Amino acid sequence: QIKLVESGGGSVQAGGSLRLSCAASGTVSGSGTFYMGWFRQAPGKEREGVAAIEPNGRVTTYADAVKGRFTISKDAANNTILLQMNNLKPEDTAMYYCAATQEYLEFLHKRAEYWGQGTQVTVSA
Repeated sequence: QIKLVESGGGSVQAGGSLRLSCAASGTVSGSGTFYMGWFRQAPGKEREGVAAIEPNGRVTTYADAVKGRFTISKDAANNTILLQMNNLKPEDTAMYYCAATQEYLEFLHKRAEYWGQGTQVTVSA
């Protein structure tokens, strides 16, 4: 069992920055083998993947909408997963969720083994 808790959300003006943090706790077999990611969902919209990082942290992937503006990173033990968000836009407004999975295909289908409760990001024009 893994517990994920997000923090760092808030309100910011367009062009500003926020750093989201996901604290992971609990140990399971295969610890350190999880893909970690961030998803977001705005009211009335479908959930979308934002960014993901492989277990060893070498390879990352981003949604086209956030490329060049967001950066995902983590420590080796997956204790902390960060999402640095720069040059925020109003369309980035959403609830952001941290997620973990041992099978990347899950992320491609917008699913995960573990989810955090979310942290709200609001960007005003």
